Amino acid sequence: MRVPWKLIGLAGIAGVTASGAVVVRRRRSQEEYDPAALREKLHARLAETRPGAEGPGGPGPTVAPGPAEAAAPLDGPAVPPGPADP
Repeated sequence: MRVPWKLIGLAGIAGVTASGAVVVRRRRSQEEYDPAALREKLHARLAETRPGAEGPGGPGPTVAPGPAEAAAPLDGPAVPPGPADP
């Protein structure tokens, strides 16, 4: 008995085409945004997540100084002194 390779090939092509159609149908639709509208949307989302952020140009969040900045003297040397010379 001969294997009908043409029919197997056509069935494979039909299967790939049908699965591709299903994927395209289920894919989420992509919407193009105007760059300015997208920027406004992103700034609004950022303002929701950061307390004190009021958008572009507004004051940002206040950050408390870390332990290194809090312990450093304001008018002293930047590098701590080394061991005393004999």
